Amino acid sequence: MEDVREYAAALTVEDLDRDPYPVYARLRREAPVAWVPAVGLWFVTRWRDVERVATDTESFTAALDDSPLDHSFGSPTILTVDGDVHMELRRSLDAKYRPRAVASYIDDLVGPLVEERIAALRGRDRAELMTEYFEPISVLSLGRVLGLGDLPADTLRSWFSRLSDGATNFEKDPRKQARSDGAAREIDQHVGALMTRLATAPDDSTVSHMLHTAMPPGRCRAREFVMPSFKVILLGGMQEPGHGGGTVVAGLLASPGQAAAVRADLDEMVPRAVEEGLRWVAPIGTQTRQTAREVELAGVTLPAGAPVAAVVSSASRDEELFDAPDTFNVFRAGRNHHAAFGFGRHFCTGHAFARHQLRLALRGLLEAFPNLRLDPEHPPVFRGWEFRAPRNLDVLLS
Repeated sequence: MEDVREYAAALTVEDLDRDPYPVYARLRREAPVAWVPAVGLWFVTRWRDVERVATDTESFTAALDDSPLDHSFGSPTILTVDGDVHMELRRSLDAKYRPRAVASYIDDLVGPLVEERIAALRGRDRAELMTEYFEPISVLSLGRVLGLGDLPADTLRSWFSRLSDGATNFEKDPRKQARSDGAAREIDQHVGALMTRLATAPDDSTVSHMLHTAMPPGRCRAREFVMPSFKVILLGGMQEPGHGGGTVVAGLLASPGQAAAVRADLDEMVPRAVEEGLRWVAPIGTQTRQTAREVELAGVTLPAGAPVAAVVSSASRDEELFDAPDTFNVFRAGRNHHAAFGFGRHFCTGHAFARHQLRLALRGLLEAFPNLRLDPEHPPVFRGWEFRAPRNLDVLLS
């Protein structure tokens, strides 16, 4: 058998994009800390090691010397900074994204969008749910809470798609970077003008809170300080609920018995289905870190300054914690037991927003279309390793 180090060294971005899970399974067995030259990262793939990388702040820092996020979005971003700056950025988001705050507005925000998209599907035999349902609900609901309610879904989807190219450009592909940079310029122009207005006329939008929350009266944060993190929120907030929703439906409809069980008890089973979908295919695959000093991890000595990927998508399929981890199973014990939102101080700020949105979109779809099933002529195709989701979700509605 090929040596695992040679195996890791030969991996390509295409191998990972096509299906990273067999790769992660082998690495967990044979090399839970492995250098992957194609993306310039040490992959850490077992739950206990992933958790340590994300929570041991003395050994691993969120600030990378060569971060695709910083290169694409600017600095500081909420994901690639630690300490007081990180806490200031998180505090600026609390007013809109703490669980209690989300619960106060999410039904009124997402409910009408779900009804609107369902109305557009009624009377039809077929649909492609990623472009016609989950992604529009995701981008429009986030856009409205951010303060971008004037923008159409197509603009927000375009920004999301192109920003994701830059955020995942570990291989430094100039074509991907050019797409991302173009989106970043458009955002700087549109959102920059919005920030200028909100600096003197604040409202209850995310953008406004990023400028004003916890600031002395009469002062606001600089646009240059909050804009990089705004782009991160724009990207991640669209990624997890929109793409997570497609994953949940793909898993459910591939198992009619599980789909029937969810339909039979929506209150109990929709949250279970959402959490299992997030475990089965994490929409965002890694938390990236850099070693602050020489560190031994799983028998491997990492030098100071080494770039590390804590692969949360692999951790959520660790055989030490999950039986038959590659199987979508809504009856699995421990409904909230997964690593999709990360660990530690950088645990996803928008987890409550994503979860609520996912539940509302899934429940509305199942209630509206009791005979919903996958189109056997066009099965879903998953792609991506850092951002993974069905690229299509073709269904029969009636």
